[in-house]
Amino acid sequence: MPRYYITLPDPTKARGSDPALSFSAFGAEGFAEQLQTAIRGAGLFERWKARLEDPDEVTAAMSATDPAASVRGIQHDIRIDLEVDTTLPSQVLRQRLSLLAGHGWQLRDVT
Repeated sequence: MPRYYITLPDPTKARGSDPALSFSAFGAEGFAEQLQTAIRGAGLFERWKARLEDPDEVTAAMSATDPAASVRGIQHDIRIDLEVDTTLPSQVLRQRLSLLAGHGWQLRDVT
C-alpha cells in the first residue's frame, strides 16, 4: 500500500474554497481524522458532487473510497505532517485534499 507524506505548512491556511467541504480542524489529530474520513467514505465526494451544475459529468473513478485507509497526523511547531496509507489513486487523493485544504498542502514524498 502506498504511503503519501503530506505537509500542511500553515494549518490555518489549509482550507478549501467552500467552507462546507473544507477542513475545520486545528490540530494534527483533527486534520488526520477528517482526511481519513474523506478517504474511507464517500460523504465528502457526494457533498461536492451535489454542488456541481452537472454532477453526471463526474467520472465514477473519482468516487473511489478506501475503507482500510489510515492517516496519522504529526505536529511540528506550526507545520503539520500527515502520513496517509491508502490504495486510492493519487488523482483521487489529490482531489479530496484540494477540497479539504485548497492550496494549503504539499505532497512531500510517496513510498
